Amino acid sequence: MQPKVKIIALSNVFTRMMHFTNKGDVEEGHTHYFDHATLVSSGSVLYEVLDGYGGSVVTSKEFKAPSLIFVEKDKFHRIISQEPDTVCCCIHALRTIDQDILDPEFLINQVESSNKGELQALVKLHTNKKMMPLSIS
Repeated sequence: MQPKVKIIALSNVFTRMMHFTNKGDVEEGHTHYFDHATLVSSGSVLYEVLDGYGGSVVTSKEFKAPSLIFVEKDKFHRIISQEPDTVCCCIHALRTIDQDILDPEFLINQVESSNKGELQALVKLHTNKKMMPLSIS
């Protein structure tokens, strides 16, 4: 099973919380256009770097809370919970399609949603530019 996801954007900071209910839940392999951090706030995960979409494991490392995972851009990766009730949060700046980090003033109120479309619409409204995709999956 995949983790339950909750997204919040406040100012220009994007946080994607993943709640892995069961041991063995998987955040499927994907990659990002930029480096970022993933905070393991409770439980533990196996972080795997893959050789491509649906590919083989190149490296893996277990992280136990509290810890931070450096997620390198353009590297396919997968996260597998190692115990029930594991929580991780991807944290990074919001960027426009031109890779400019958004002005911190652009979001006056917090946005809480699991709908990326709502967040993309807000970025377009406040910057008149498309939002940089959060991942390639």
